[in-house]
Amino acid sequence: MHCSLLLFRIIPPCDPTADDKLYHICITAISVVIMLILAILARRTKTGYRQKGLQGLLSPVNFLDHTQHKGLAVAVFGVLLCKLWGLIVSPNPLPFTEDTQNKQNWVILGVFYYPALYYPLLACGTLHNKVGYVLGSLLSWTHFGILVWQKIDCPRTPLIHAYYSLYSSLPQIACLAFLSFQYPLLLFKGLKGTEKHSATEDLSSSYYRDYVKKMLSKKSTKSSTSRTDKPKLLQRITDAVKSYIYTPEKAFRFPLKLAVSAVVSFIVMYQVGLLLIIGVVPTLQTARSGVDEDVANLLAGFKIILSPDKQEVVRIVVFYMWCVEVCYISAMTLSGLVNLAMLMRSMVLHRSNLKGLYRGDIYNVYNCQRSIRASRPALACWMGYTSYTAAHVFFGMIIQTLVFFLCLLVAVFLVIIPILHGQNLILFQILPFWLMIILAVLIQHITARFCFIKKTAGTRDLNNRGNLFLLTYLLFPVNVLIGVLLAIWRLVITALFNIVHMGRMDISLLNRNVEAFDPAYRCYAHYLKIEVSQSHPVMKAFCGMLLQSLGQENKSALRSRDAEEGIQLVQQEKKQHKVSSARRARGHWQLLYTLVNNPSLVGTRKHFHRQTSESFVNGSLNRSTKQGSKKEAAAKEEATASN
Repeated sequence: MHCSLLLFRIIPPCDPTADDKLYHICITAISVVIMLILAILARRTKTGYRQKGLQGLLSPVNFLDHTQHKGLAVAVFGVLLCKLWGLIVSPNPLPFTEDTQNKQNWVILGVFYYPALYYPLLACGTLHNKVGYVLGSLLSWTHFGILVWQKIDCPRTPLIHAYYSLYSSLPQIACLAFLSFQYPLLLFKGLKGTEKHSATEDLSSSYYRDYVKKMLSKKSTKSSTSRTDKPKLLQRITDAVKSYIYTPEKAFRFPLKLAVSAVVSFIVMYQVGLLLIIGVVPTLQTARSGVDEDVANLLAGFKIILSPDKQEVVRIVVFYMWCVEVCYISAMTLSGLVNLAMLMRSMVLHRSNLKGLYRGDIYNVYNCQRSIRASRPALACWMGYTSYTAAHVFFGMIIQTLVFFLCLLVAVFLVIIPILHGQNLILFQILPFWLMIILAVLIQHITARFCFIKKTAGTRDLNNRGNLFLLTYLLFPVNVLIGVLLAIWRLVITALFNIVHMGRMDISLLNRNVEAFDPAYRCYAHYLKIEVSQSHPVMKAFCGMLLQSLGQENKSALRSRDAEEGIQLVQQEKKQHKVSSARRARGHWQLLYTLVNNPSLVGTRKHFHRQTSESFVNGSLNRSTKQGSKKEAAAKEEATASN
């Protein structure tokens, strides 16, 4: 009977009407044609980076622009992650071949094939052109329509579970559906003329000026209680809960890579949770439904007799297997909720760290003085930050599920079930030992509270020192046992903390003094350096104001050329030249001040090459050392003059 049921559940391979091999051949050719069309259009029109041809198309997304629309890049990265997940899980990584013996080679080829395949979906939005939006709409509709068609034709596959392939493709379908909606929306805005796609859109955006205004605005002084008053317990609980809830702010926008990392982390959590649930729970259910009276004979062979009645043994074994299944599902659910909470907390901490570094509060973010400038290690970490985040979430979620599952098994089978049945109370057999430990701890705390501390004139001091020394000596053996328990508890707490925060890169799992040895946190610290040094909102606001003043000068110059001739025109031109020269001089001085204080240009100045490394703090010349070097130079000149 059981064999017939297992044979009935075997699902034969399904071949969809839209053949996957033919589809990939056609879509690859279409993608190449679309890239050629985009290259021809790019040669005629300048792109957002003032580049022409393929050179402009090879940089479709400005990852350092905080004002651009992030939806296209986030959706394409989501599609790419789902295909990468399919490479690992599917027995046939590429649809062009069915060779399963050389799967590793095909996986390596697929790692480079799928980014090239979905690259046109991202490149169609580069030119901010109506033709590009039309091509992007057609390409996204094609990907979305074929994928939905295949899933409708073959919703059940023999891979892991009947519906695993369908459930696993839901994030990919959602991302492609978003692209299929977003490109027509951009086309509609382009036809209507409401889309902004100037060459300096990043610098001309009002976001950076709004950020500077909010930063410089005076905070309203609120009448609050004195700082010495501690907040109430309810207020502290509310603040702790709010610290794990991310609420958007109008004057702050997340960098593009952080937004992509958040969506990628969520997709990884969904895929890992789906795999762990579908890959294990049906197997446990099948094993539980197949338990019969033979299990009693099997247990008797190991001298385990649960009951003389075989039917009772079957019920006990089924109940225990059901408990294991419940523990596993609970562990999986707990792991997912913990990772969601960690993701929200990471977003809150990302914003706090970026704002702190924007203000120059380097020590509180890094706990040490660091230079905020680009470097080769920082750039490498910045490029791989999103990928590293996905990998850490994947690995951390698996470890968390296993650890939570083992903890729940121990709690259920050693604590809950023995209490319910009143048998095999292992923990309660050593109850006198626990009573001794608890009594010793209570004695020390109670005597410290009422006997050995006295308050005099608002201060505290020791009292009854002789009795204190005697009690310290007498409780020495008991405190050794308590110390052993504390050491075990310390190990458990440290392990649980590291396991819970395994998927996060924004905090170090090591001590603050040795956090540089944590490769994940080191990568995050370098990532922040690139973001802050290259996308500082105050710097971009200042550069935008310079460009805006330059544009106003050009407009005023064009207007003066079209004015009437005569003496009045000459006088107006003289006044205009005076005003423009004053503005130009002020702009030159502002530009000079910016260049002098730019940390990234320090190494290119000849007169700074003689300075030592101690003369620089965060890439800027230390004023004290600068004055000292000037004094030394003046002293040398006086000495040479006297000689």
